[in-house]
Amino acid sequence: MSLPLPALLVSPLQVSLDLAGISVFALSGALVAVRKKLDVVGVLVLALVTGLGGGMLRDLLIGAVPPATLQDWRYLLVPMLAGLVVFRFHPRIARIEPYINVSDALGLGLFCVTGSAKAMQYGLGPVPSALMGVLTGIGGGILRDLLAGRTPIVLRQEVYALPALAGALVVVVPWELGLYRPWVAIAAAGVCIALRLLAIRFRWEMPHAGSLRG
Repeated sequence: MSLPLPALLVSPLQVSLDLAGISVFALSGALVAVRKKLDVVGVLVLALVTGLGGGMLRDLLIGAVPPATLQDWRYLLVPMLAGLVVFRFHPRIARIEPYINVSDALGLGLFCVTGSAKAMQYGLGPVPSALMGVLTGIGGGILRDLLAGRTPIVLRQEVYALPALAGALVVVVPWELGLYRPWVAIAAAGVCIALRLLAIRFRWEMPHAGSLRG
């Protein structure tokens, strides 16, 4: 049985990591929208969907209704501001388009932590909670890519979901053992981000059908 974490250790950290993850994911969504030459509405939609999609899916699945994004005005304000900033300054921000994957990796790391931790708070076991962490991390990116007419990263050969799973496991195992502390969340996010950035740097790929020889 999982051990509950004192609210003092959860709430401020949970909100801070959530908002940080939303901001960097919204940034990546807005940058994709600018690359696709969408108008301001399109930029805001992709920023909102990318920043909030994974968390809303998680909350609906674990029974956290209404989702946190609809209860706290900051959850809507942050991605909208990110979208407006990107739209207004996109000629300058376009220079950092190569760093979309870096922004995406940061969001993935932050969301795999908050997703798995919130699932544990709601009484799910370690395995379902880890899967909720992965869903939180990849959900917004999947919706972003589908709306932008791209094949979602998680469905390509790139190593994407595995870093999120690794980060989520770093959360749920100490939590189950009653050893979870704020620094564990930071370490878990770091593990996920590092693995994702290494996968990008060294072009690690998952096995695919074309690589199999009969």
